[in-house]
Amino acid sequence: MVSRRRFLQASTITAGASLTGFASPFHAEEACAPLPPAIASLKSMKDLARPIRVDERAARQEKARRLMAANHLDAIVLADGTSLNYFAGVQWWGSERLFGLVLPVKGHALCICPAFEEGRARELLANSPEGKNADVRTWQEDQSPYQVLTQGLKDLNLSTGRLGMEESVRFVFTDAIAKAAPQLKITSATPVTAGCRMIKSDHELELMRLANQVTLTAYHAAYQTLHEGMTQAELEKMILSAYGQLGFPGEVDIEFGENSSFPHGSTVPQVIREGTLVMLDDGCTVEGYQSDITRTFVFGKPSDKMKSVFEIVHRAQTAALKAARPGVECQAVDAAARKVISDAGYGPDYKFFTHRVGHGIGMDGHEWPYLVRGNATPLARGMTFSDEPGIYIRGEFGVRLEDDMHITENGAELFTPQSPSLEDPFGTA
Repeated sequence: MVSRRRFLQASTITAGASLTGFASPFHAEEACAPLPPAIASLKSMKDLARPIRVDERAARQEKARRLMAANHLDAIVLADGTSLNYFAGVQWWGSERLFGLVLPVKGHALCICPAFEEGRARELLANSPEGKNADVRTWQEDQSPYQVLTQGLKDLNLSTGRLGMEESVRFVFTDAIAKAAPQLKITSATPVTAGCRMIKSDHELELMRLANQVTLTAYHAAYQTLHEGMTQAELEKMILSAYGQLGFPGEVDIEFGENSSFPHGSTVPQVIREGTLVMLDDGCTVEGYQSDITRTFVFGKPSDKMKSVFEIVHRAQTAALKAARPGVECQAVDAAARKVISDAGYGPDYKFFTHRVGHGIGMDGHEWPYLVRGNATPLARGMTFSDEPGIYIRGEFGVRLEDDMHITENGAELFTPQSPSLEDPFGTA
């Protein structure tokens, strides 16, 4: 999991983690140093994560077919990316070579695959709804994968009709498919893919709840290691070590002092001093599902202005939570938080609260739908979002509070408790 802000921070703090292990921001000789007690005492939570089953993915495909019919689509194309994993359980590293899954409204799915990758593709598809007898259509290096795909569509009786492209499919693939099959109308598959993914099952909510618990636990453990003169890299080491103890890959964006006035950070390194404001952001991955939590606190004694801003942001986060319930438009949740901040003198509009109040979250850290002005999408039970208002005072500091929430039958609930204060961010006093 590498977020957009980790890319921006690469020049000052090493990227946090990968799917295969944890990247380290410290030298190799430091790796054997004993961990502080707060980190060393953490126990793995890996056994609490139940993987998504094949029958769950099959049910997702059936829901996709119902949405295809409702949106007059004859098939959708999934290439490398999260939706391929969501529907088929296949994680594929993208390249200039087309690898894709065609899911028709009727009939069996088929896979378009480079010939030399067939063995790996069948190995992965064996654990998907397509199973060991998956229809894999291969193409050699000197052949056109688009002609192979077009022939596969013809075999599905789809010589004409509407073909939906998943939103992350590269333009070069979409354009080539359109040229190879001009009789097909190429359109967006987002009503299908987002229509499925933005409503989470109870199992998905369970995994997201665990991911949020893991992140908050890692943050709290690292918080107990703070000391005068600590650098961003040293604090990141503590958080990544905590994730390692807990058994899940994660990452963190850390901002000190004035740097916190940039919502996604600055490239200017800083260290902790008495009265330094600290902002931690990002999360971890549990069986493919993400958390995204921000905690803002002060090392030592906060100023009265810091405390005042924190309280305003806290009220705004609460207002967004209370506004979120089934049937309410996404934009109304943003408006509820923004009103609190503007009424407190930190308006109008985006002057100090510079971003939307939240984004959808699930297998991607940011996904449909978004809590932003202009989005009239009604909330529904099972949707999941970040709730993250902030106030950013350039040249001084910023305060953001972020917890993830899910929409219930009657309202909304956070996966994690709100932060009580700048002095006691984890409610342990």
